[in-house]
Amino acid sequence: MGIFIGIDLGGTNVRAGAFNPQGELIYSTETPIEAARGPQVGLETIYALLENVLKETQQPVLAIGIGSTGPLDRERGCIQNPFTLPGWEDVDIVSPLVQKYGVTVTLENDADAAALGEAWIGAGVGAERFVMVTIGTGVGFAFVINGKLYRGMGGEHPEGGHVLVDPSGPVCYCGARGCLESLVSGPAIAAYAQTLVLNQTGFLTEQTNGDFSQIDAGLVFSGARIGDEQCQEIVNTIAEYIGLGLVSIIMLTLPDRIVLTGGVIRSYDLLEPGIKRVLKQHSLMIPADKVELHLAALGQTAGMVGAARAAQMKFQETSYE
Repeated sequence: MGIFIGIDLGGTNVRAGAFNPQGELIYSTETPIEAARGPQVGLETIYALLENVLKETQQPVLAIGIGSTGPLDRERGCIQNPFTLPGWEDVDIVSPLVQKYGVTVTLENDADAAALGEAWIGAGVGAERFVMVTIGTGVGFAFVINGKLYRGMGGEHPEGGHVLVDPSGPVCYCGARGCLESLVSGPAIAAYAQTLVLNQTGFLTEQTNGDFSQIDAGLVFSGARIGDEQCQEIVNTIAEYIGLGLVSIIMLTLPDRIVLTGGVIRSYDLLEPGIKRVLKQHSLMIPADKVELHLAALGQTAGMVGAARAAQMKFQETSYE
């Protein structure tokens, strides 16, 4: 029958999984990528994972998909990321796999791959148009229409994490001030909390013994969960910012559904009331409060699943050429 292999390449680990055409996982494995050892060692690591997958499944591989931390040059099949994968600047990861396995290999941004995974067998199933928003260390964005990724100029994916929310907000590395990522990412929440607790008492001061550099987003959510007023105020502010960011995205894309994921969204139960309140407040022009909000269903496997789906779609496309 044949399998589609999805590879999820991150800055810490690399995963590989074999899927049948229906999206059912047959076998998966993962290992540290040890990016600092260089791209050639990384490629050898990926080869070893793939050989393991092929040995365990005993089925021919039809196509391979890679979901990788970006930035990427999809057309050339190159990773262009000196930060998360140090030393991997302008590394062609596609051609070596094509040469070794003789099949179609496709490369996707990790946020796009995760969205494809959710569209295939996760929280996006049944939605004609959905936006996937990842809020963690950064803010990622992908827009899926009828199971296919929306691509912009030059094949680039939209940067919904950098829509402007508060012009008086903090400066982001993107060059803007007060974009969504600079306000609601994990590091942004920590930085905001650190500016508020100076010379104050309360949960955050007690938990860090006054060393506010130890504050992170998780600690803020923990404080809010036990009723600390300052932490609750911070969470309410973050929820409002997320809501405003989603309003901008909804106004522009009019999706049926928004799928939320990422480390910050693990505390969605605390954020949900504030987010929904903002959506309701901005429902005059369009029914923003009618957009379905779903939590992602695939967890850490979404990128691997979506990479396999990208491989399948490319395989089907080339099969009819």
